[in-house]
Amino acid sequence: MSTHKPAGHNAVSPYLLVTDTRAMLAFLQATFGAQELYRKAREDGSVMHAEVRIDDSVVMLGERPDGREPVRCSTHVYVPDVDACYAAGLAAGADSVSPPTDQPYGDRTAGLRDPQGHLWWIGTHLAR
Repeated sequence: MSTHKPAGHNAVSPYLLVTDTRAMLAFLQATFGAQELYRKAREDGSVMHAEVRIDDSVVMLGERPDGREPVRCSTHVYVPDVDACYAAGLAAGADSVSPPTDQPYGDRTAGLRDPQGHLWWIGTHLAR
């Protein structure tokens, strides 16, 4: 067992700096079925740090202190059904960047921009 990282965490985890952590948690739960693992609030009620599990990975997120601008990012997530995930993301308020499409490298992929401006590339690897 490794002692240099928390149990259940991979060596690399995205850390999203967002405008509204509660809203992003709701988006991640609705789109990816994310399970909330941890939430630490500041005295003013804003969320300093939160962690969710999406499949086998932990995504960390929090709000920038002192009203600083969030950092928009681009994240790729493999999902069991890209079409269903894409539809769930749209229903959760995302905009389409690209509809589900079979790619020559063996994945079916789609792109979403969440309501806070982050890009989500979703894919399902097709057996070939």
